[in-house]
Formats: sequence, structure tokens, C-alpha cells
Amino acid sequence: MLWGDGPRYVSPAPNGGFVISEECGDVKVFTSSHQLVCSLGSKYGHQFGNPAGVCVDVEGSIVVADEQRRTVHLFPESGAPVCLVSTGLRRPAGVACSSFGHLFVADTGENCVKVFKYHVRPRQPLGTL
Repeated sequence: MLWGDGPRYVSPAPNGGFVISEECGDVKVFTSSHQLVCSLGSKYGHQFGNPAGVCVDVEGSIVVADEQRRTVHLFPESGAPVCLVSTGLRRPAGVACSSFGHLFVADTGENCVKVFKYHVRPRQPLGTL
């Protein structure tokens, strides 16, 4: 497999696939058999500055940290991209999502990890005992 500017970060995706960010390039989604599904830039008409960390949340949306633009965007399976963080980041290099709706951003410009709440899933009522 060959990539444009070389792979930077990789994350597992639903159904055994994976997501890769390319330095100064794009973010690409692959199947478990290493077949290209799509490029996020082409699918969403989004231009990345320097995509870095990528992860996939519990709903299958792809989250991308863009070092150059100092942002974090969410790319849902359907619908338009959503900017989750647009201020307060110096150099976002890595991202991770928790199943409780927390977004962890490794900001190498400030040598820290910043935590954001980005999605709240309604809790299911507990059954009776």
C-alpha cells in the first residue's frame, strides 16, 4: 500500500477497517482488506492543513486533529463535518474518544492533554430487580 505524503497516525475503524492521516495531506478510510473506502477531503469537501491524530468514536464518526489549523473536527458517517474545537489549541497532535463522550486532545504545543465533553448519550433506565 502506498500513501501520498506518508502515514502519520492510524486508528482502528468499525468493521475491522482503519483510518490513516497523511502528513500535509488527507485522511483516508480503509476496509479490513486494505481497500480504500474514501478520502475525507473528497467525501466532505474539507481541506486539511496538517491532519495528525485520528480516532473513531462509538458511533463510527471519525475525529481528526489538524495541527496547522489548530482545530479538531468530527466527520460523521452521514451529514456535514462538525468543528469540535476551534480555539485554545496550539498544536493538537493526537486525539482519543471515550464511550462517555469525552474527547482527549494531546496538545504538544502546550505539553498537555486537554479534555472536552462533546457528546452526551442519554442513559438508559436501569431495569427493576
